[in-house]
Parts: sequence; C-alpha cells; structure tokens
Amino acid sequence: MLKYPLIINLVMGIVGRIELHKLNKASRNPRKAQEQTLRKMLTLSKDTVYGREHHFAEILDCKTDTELYARYQQYVHKQDYEKLRPYVNRSKEGAQDILFPGHPVMYATTSGTTAEPKWIPITKHYLKSIYGKMTRLWIYNFIRHRQMVFAGKVVIIVGKAVEGRALDGTVFGSVSGLTRKDVPGFIKKHYAFSSIVYDIPDYNARYYAIMRLSIEQDVTMLVTANPSTIVEMQHNAIEYYDKYVEDIENGTINKDLNIPDYIREELEKDLKPNPKRAAELRRLKEQYYTPLPRHYWPNMQTLSTWKCGNTKVYLDKFQGSFPDEICHQEIGYFSSECRFGFVMDEGIDTTLFPHFHYYEFVAEEDLDKPNPRFWQLYELEEGKRYSPIVTTYAGLYRYDVSDLVEVGPKYLGTPTIHMVQKVNGIVSITGEKLQENQFMTSVQNAEKAMDIQTKFSIAFADVERSTYHFYFEFADQSTSQEVAERFAAVVDEEMKKMNIEYESKRDSLRLKTPITHRLRSNAFDQFKQASIADGSGRDGQFKLNLLLQDEKRHAKFKQLALDAKEAVGKAIDGFEHKHIVRKEKRQAKRQAKRQTKKQG
Repeated sequence: MLKYPLIINLVMGIVGRIELHKLNKASRNPRKAQEQTLRKMLTLSKDTVYGREHHFAEILDCKTDTELYARYQQYVHKQDYEKLRPYVNRSKEGAQDILFPGHPVMYATTSGTTAEPKWIPITKHYLKSIYGKMTRLWIYNFIRHRQMVFAGKVVIIVGKAVEGRALDGTVFGSVSGLTRKDVPGFIKKHYAFSSIVYDIPDYNARYYAIMRLSIEQDVTMLVTANPSTIVEMQHNAIEYYDKYVEDIENGTINKDLNIPDYIREELEKDLKPNPKRAAELRRLKEQYYTPLPRHYWPNMQTLSTWKCGNTKVYLDKFQGSFPDEICHQEIGYFSSECRFGFVMDEGIDTTLFPHFHYYEFVAEEDLDKPNPRFWQLYELEEGKRYSPIVTTYAGLYRYDVSDLVEVGPKYLGTPTIHMVQKVNGIVSITGEKLQENQFMTSVQNAEKAMDIQTKFSIAFADVERSTYHFYFEFADQSTSQEVAERFAAVVDEEMKKMNIEYESKRDSLRLKTPITHRLRSNAFDQFKQASIADGSGRDGQFKLNLLLQDEKRHAKFKQLALDAKEAVGKAIDGFEHKHIVRKEKRQAKRQAKRQTKKQG
C-alpha cells in the first residue's frame, strides 16, 4: 500500500500555486508581460560590455513597446552561438560584467557536431530566480495530475552536474543535473539512487547501475527527456534481469562491471540483501518471461519524456510497457540555452513563460530570407510554424535556437507551441526542401504497407551524387537487401506524396533513386555510445536528426551498415548504367536531327 506523500504535496502545492498565479497573470496579457520582461533584462545588463556595445541604454529610452522592439532589432541582430562565443570566452577566462552583471555560476555545455562545444553561461539570478521557479512549478504540475506521484521512488535520468572547470575555475556540466540536486531535501529522499551514478564513465555499466538500483524499488515516477533512454533501459533490463535479481538478493552490484571503486563503494554502502524483492522478481520472470516496467513497477503514476519532433519514433517501441493508467506527460520544450516552458496536461503543447524570457519568431516561409519579419509572441497564429528567437537573463540576446515549432491553442491569452524539428532537419539538394518529419512519416507508412517493422531509420543527403542514402535497422535482421530496397522504394513513393517538390525532382531525375543500406542490430545504440564516448553527445538528452546533410555522421553510419559496400556498389552501378543509356539516347536523337537537317 502506497503512503500518501502529505508533506511534499502540501509544501509543493503552496509554492506551486504561487508560481502558477504569476504565470497566469503574465499569460493573460502577454504583450504587457513581454515588454516588461525585455525592459528588465536590458536594464539589468545595460552597463555590461555587451550592453554598452549594443546601446541597451538607448533602447530603453523608447516609450512604446513597438519602438522598443524595433530599436532592439536595430542594435542587436539575430545571432547564433558563434557570434556570442568571444564574449563567453572572456568570461571563461575570469572577466566580469561581460554579457550580464558579475560572473556565471556555471556553464551548461552542449555538444557541437562540426564545431567546438557551446558553453552556455548560467547566472545566479537565472538559476535561482528563473530556473528554480520553473522547477517548483514543474513539480507542482506533476502533483496536480497524480496525487500519489511521490508516494514511491523517483527515477530521473540527467547528465553530470559537474563535468569539469573552465580556466577561471567555474564549473561546467549539465544544468539538468544541477537542477536535480537543487530541490528540497524531502524530495531528494524519494530519489531511487544517488547522482554519483552519472559519474560512471562506462555507458553500459551506468545503465546497469541505474536499472539495478531502480528495479529493486517501487518506482512511481520516471523522468528522462529523450524516450530513447527508456528503450535503452528496457534493453538493459531484458539482457541483465537475472543479474539484477542476483545482486538484489546479495545486496551487491555486479563485480564484473567497469565501475570505479570509489563510486561502487558509495553506491553499495546503503545496500542490503533483499531476498524478498529478489523472489518477487523471479516470480515475475516465470510468469511473463520478459518482465516489463508495468510488471516490476505496477504503481507507476507518471512518465515524463519528450513526445514531439523526431523523438516520436521511439514512443511506439515501449508502447504497452507501462501501466495503462499512467500519466505520460510531454516534458516540455526546452534546451540547455533556454527552458521555454512546461506542458500543463497530457498533450504536447508547451505553455510558455512570458514573464521569464523574451521571445521573437520567424515564420517558416521566411526562414531563407536575409531580412525576415520578426513576430511577437502575442502575434502568433495557431497552426502556423515558426522558428523561435529568445532573449534570456543568462546573456543570450536574440539567440536563434534553430528549431521549428508549431503553434497550438492559447493558454489564457498566450499561444502555446510544440517542437516539430530542427531547422537543419530541412534538407535540400536541388530545392526540394525535404523535411525530417516527412521522411519519418514515410517510413511509418511503408511499415504499414509492407508489414515490416524497423527499429531505427535515418537518411543522409548526398549532394555529389544528387541522391539520398536511406539506412534501416530492421527488427528482423534476416531481411534481405532485395526486400530492403523494395521497402525503400515505398518510402520514396510516400515522400513524393508528401512533398511535391521532391516528386518533381525525382520524376525529372534531378534527384536519383535513393541508395538503400541495412543497419546491423542495435546500430543506433552503438552510434549513441560512440558519440557519448567521443564527447559529441550526452546520454540524458541525446538528440539526433533523422534527416541530415552531415558527412561526419554519415561516415559513422556507413560503418554500421550490413553489406554496405555491395549495396552502394549496386546502386552506383545502376545509376551509372541508367545515366549511360540516357546519354546514348540523347546522342542518338541529336544525331538523327542533324541527319534530317542534312537531308533537307
């Protein structure tokens, strides 16, 4: 019988309702809230290096919000991280008052794909006054939907809070990891394991420890941004279930795992032999053969993950794994750069924070324009797509997050949004502007049409050959290359239906037939592990666009393909043969025309 979490619900209910009241007030009049927020930000930083260089004081002289926004756009141009990097580097070396007053308390590091990692400064004000308030509201929202969510243990998968230090000694790491620590002690008592787990360098050992410690307990909430982590946890549980049971029975953690001694000692110091739970888990395996979370965590109340964008492809992979009555909440639209808001219900639309950040938006159709119009939050139209530009208290001014979002219904007076894809998830070889979600949907339609299941799919643009490479990891690894190519042909036809420009380019042969590759088993997991190992990804929030023009990543997937050399060779040979035939036909036609002219 679960015990009602009275203290947590009472305290977080009080502080949560206070923050919800503030959010509601701002949401009823987003125009006023946005002007006030921007003025507060500019006032705070007007005497900094960046503030003086970009005329913050002069911007603040504007009397109306329209004048304020126009002058802000005049002096501060939309920018990516590289424009801000020189300022951040000065802060990393110890300089004060660069992007904001004082100095960062930490840097949130994000992995770059072709460039060096981003170092996102986190100020004391942002961490305590903004991020802390968001977290309290987030926790309160869990309780609103499930009163018993903190009745058992909580599993939260995040990155390491401290990964190292900058030149001046300031720590860098995962802001989500730091936030996990920055909660009241009465909530920490409900954590299923210590955060030292995230210090385990070996990827497989880390997930083993997470699952071994969690499966022993009655977990009522599981939070992880990327649903691929859920898939990984299930795979780990299936592979090592018997080992977990043995460890739980003996009060140990598998001695064969590559876990540093100091971490192992810290994790095992509170462990005790638990033969009762071990017997329960054995009975579950006898009964179900492959126990799922719904079996070993039957009291689960809440699951919180991303549900939008390309993460949707993983949701079906654990469909039916959790209790039917569970509340599966979208974790909300956020990144290391900015936590935009949170999701109020079990839908996908994020309620924004108009009193914490200043937002601007570029319409999807204007993304390629050198001087696009910038839309204010209160001007957004439901159903339309935009790319957000954000200004934060942490020194990001008119920062382009390079995402594409879609506008949902209003929360009070403020539009909601949900993630669609990264802007760079739109790929074009000859002007087709193929979207990641079009490829994903085409794969799903092909699965239904051919009754074939894929575990993972990804596509790469090949500009040199004017074609796309399709990579499929089939659930049935015995799927032949011939069947894979028929499957790819269906995907190709589905993409034509969704994108008329793609259809036109394919029919005119400006885009050649896609090249098909079969991936070996667990290819995505292998890619993910390799990316984390070489520092180009973080497991807690690992993201991968499924439609890319990226030779670095393409090269990695070539290595994960089955019979790749043979498949590519066939495709190239086929293309070259068709090309030769067409060339010969054109030459024959020209020769015939010349002959006709001579005879005339």
